[in-house]
Amino acid sequence: MKTLQQDLIARDYNVNWHPYTQMKTARDIIPIVRAQGSYIYDANDKRYIDAVSSWWVTLHGHAHPYITKKLSDQLLNLEQVIFAGFTHQPAIELSERLLELLPENQTKSFYSDNGSTAIEVALKMAIQANFNKAGKKKKIIAFKNGYHGDTFGAMSVSGRGIWTDPFGDMLFEVLFIDTPKLDNIEELKLFIDTHAKETICFIYEPLVQGAGGMLMHQPEPLSELMKYCKEREILLIQDEIFVGFGRTGRMFAANHLSESPDIMCFSKGLTGGTLPLGMTTCTEQIYNAFYSEDKTKALFHGHSFTASPLACTAALASLDLLLEKKTQESIKRIQDKHHSFIEQLSKHPKVLDARQCGTIFAMEWKTLQSTSYFSDMHDLLYPFFLERGVLMRPLGNIIYLVPPYCISDQDLDYIYSCILEALELI
Repeated sequence: MKTLQQDLIARDYNVNWHPYTQMKTARDIIPIVRAQGSYIYDANDKRYIDAVSSWWVTLHGHAHPYITKKLSDQLLNLEQVIFAGFTHQPAIELSERLLELLPENQTKSFYSDNGSTAIEVALKMAIQANFNKAGKKKKIIAFKNGYHGDTFGAMSVSGRGIWTDPFGDMLFEVLFIDTPKLDNIEELKLFIDTHAKETICFIYEPLVQGAGGMLMHQPEPLSELMKYCKEREILLIQDEIFVGFGRTGRMFAANHLSESPDIMCFSKGLTGGTLPLGMTTCTEQIYNAFYSEDKTKALFHGHSFTASPLACTAALASLDLLLEKKTQESIKRIQDKHHSFIEQLSKHPKVLDARQCGTIFAMEWKTLQSTSYFSDMHDLLYPFFLERGVLMRPLGNIIYLVPPYCISDQDLDYIYSCILEALELI
């Protein structure tokens, strides 16, 4: 007789197609039946520490009682309403509260339903703002190794490679540049000068390029590059989808920068990982490019679940928790723990590099292969940590931690010990 675990695996295999997975060669999927705090539990009741916040979304841990209570109350009152021609209190309040936390030039919010669509909205805002003003610009600048999502616009402005090869001829043209550093900033400025008159916008992940391998760059040269673009009337689209809501040690990556973007994108931790939601905010100048007696100048974009009352309620509850002193102290505690562990790793012969930005920790394994998402190290490291009850998703030979803010010191120490064990055994 099959166990529940075996039954769920077999049934899943018959009907489901999982993301970023070669289904023919993949390990058996793990059925998860419940979750609480920093832990998820499979059908055999094995517990895993969720060290990646379930794809970087779960800020406060799973099944948080405060968020679930707020959602339950909202569900009994208003679960869904069309957002064209109608509005509701959770959407109004969320926009008000988020905009208060952002750079003061951000004045309007546009809702969507995930990170990729928040990017699509941002790109359409920038491109159509230029079109509505009879502009002739056509080019977009983005970072090499960037990742902004998997829809076509988001893929176009993401780093090109194996993921995007099948669609290469269908993606729009983008000019890719290196992330800014003290030793290349003048070269980047020269490149921007060459293309400024034709460039609509510059889109970028600030401070950390997540899917690119947790690649990190400093705020000072990024601020300088942002200022240079603004002086040349190139719009700035700041992708805070991964790094927002405390991940960098401050509320947003924007809080590390001296320049403000024109458009900002949010998702992932926006609802504390409870429900899908995307937001794109913009300046009054962007909004005014669409504000017209001419109906054809409207932003023709929307989703069935735009500004879902439930998702907005979850986001408001998550914001309540995020602003609590206890959460802010936990963010600082996780930062300090990562910093101490990096010092411990600094001289290990198998460690090519260890780095952090706020609560984000990354360690690059020294291998004969170049750093790659498809490195064989993933197939060694992923099961190693799962067997020890730790959920991590190595990016090839790069392992990283993006823990929920409720994780305990004891669990962090256990994860660090598993990393040290892996360094000795693999």
